[in-house]
Amino acid sequence: MGFQRNLVLWVYLHRLGRLCLAAMKQPAIQVLPNLPALAEAVAQIIVAAAQSAADDGRRFSIALSGGSTPKCLYELLSNDPWYDRFDWSRWDVYFGDERCVPPTHADSNYRMARQTLLDHVPITAEHVFRIKTELDPQQAADNYDQLLRQHFADTSPDVVLLGMGEDGHTASLFPHTQALKETARCAVANFVPQLDQWRITVSAEFINRARLVLILVSGQNKAQRVAQVLEGAENPDELPIQLIQPLDGQLLWLMDADAAGMND
Repeated sequence: MGFQRNLVLWVYLHRLGRLCLAAMKQPAIQVLPNLPALAEAVAQIIVAAAQSAADDGRRFSIALSGGSTPKCLYELLSNDPWYDRFDWSRWDVYFGDERCVPPTHADSNYRMARQTLLDHVPITAEHVFRIKTELDPQQAADNYDQLLRQHFADTSPDVVLLGMGEDGHTASLFPHTQALKETARCAVANFVPQLDQWRITVSAEFINRARLVLILVSGQNKAQRVAQVLEGAENPDELPIQLIQPLDGQLLWLMDADAAGMND
């Protein structure tokens, strides 16, 4: 398939060192042999993005994601040798989505990020901007929407981290939900009928303002959906991750060999 040929081409070019972050002008795919190697690759990209922000005299802004793949990344970043490669005092941390649970709940993305990264690095509390899920869902969404509008009135987030669910959702943009139609707000409350629960999520429009969007995918259970998203017809109502198309920034898919379908 064309998708498989593109993966082989990427791996070949990557090994030759002919493709780098600064040179990317189109969406790209990077395939790593396993999850630890994927996390290492993402860490290196974040180092470069943080340094670029510092070179421009800006604070570094990043929107974190939940899930097992980002968890591996956060644990890596908070330990040597990666810990010492960042000026953590220049980080501003945001979140791409959140379940409507207390911040101490086991299902909270904020709690996972705090336990694996934020509690272990010197980012002060005033530079961590969690979604206030102790509020009513609409109030929480309004609060976060206003915060993002204020913080990014005339700029863009440096990095947005995303994952992809087996159903093709990303952040809390689930198939056939109202949030997919949002074009004005930065954050919305989204009821997900298939889960029978409310989620707070940034909108596709906000994600697409980012300088760099990284989609992290691991596991053989994602392989069929990855191929459908990247090779199949465009149908974002069914596959919301297809809405992610940065306007002026860059989009990079990073996946392990299982998710790429290379271990079938």
